[in-house]
Amino acid sequence: MGLINLLLKDPLSFLVLSVLLLYSVIFHELAHGWVAYRMGDATAKWLGRLTLNPIKHLDPIGSLMLLIVGFGWAKPVPVNLANIPVSSQRKGLILVSAAGITANIIIAFIALLLLRLLSPEPGSMIYQIINLLAYINIMLAAFNLIPIPPLDGSKILMGFTPESFNRILYQIEPFGFFIVIGLLYVGALNPLINFFQAIILAVIKVILFL
Repeated sequence: MGLINLLLKDPLSFLVLSVLLLYSVIFHELAHGWVAYRMGDATAKWLGRLTLNPIKHLDPIGSLMLLIVGFGWAKPVPVNLANIPVSSQRKGLILVSAAGITANIIIAFIALLLLRLLSPEPGSMIYQIINLLAYINIMLAAFNLIPIPPLDGSKILMGFTPESFNRILYQIEPFGFFIVIGLLYVGALNPLINFFQAIILAVIKVILFL
């Protein structure tokens, strides 16, 4: 269901969901830029993208897609691996690409930890908000692990695979979002997303109960 339908049916839920989604995506993108900056690439900093200001991160088409079909994206943080020492570029590609996913997993972990510590009533608003925050971030992490360019999973994969294979992924990248949207539409990616979600949730639960 797109957010427009939710807005018409329940404006308060629309507002809460929009804020949680927006800042979950912003922290995802901030993590990419911050790790790149720490590794020597200040491109995101120069362009003013290391900020919580949502205007800097909104993508017009991605935002429209989110409103209409419930699936969208933010403007990717620019990263220039050429600014990272050559000896560390593969490592940089892996760490920068994994940073956004890691940020979402950390947010989900904190949310589930809060649920455990606060033990709110399952039907209460605070329970629903925190639980929704955890779900959104687990979903974002799982979705971005898909190894189809330009999603982060493909960039992580490219950090380990030979250049001959990476060139194929680079050729696919301009059409990547259309491929992903098509596969989502027919449900072909659902088993993979569910698999990644299950793994992420299992890891979080193991850490919570250590």
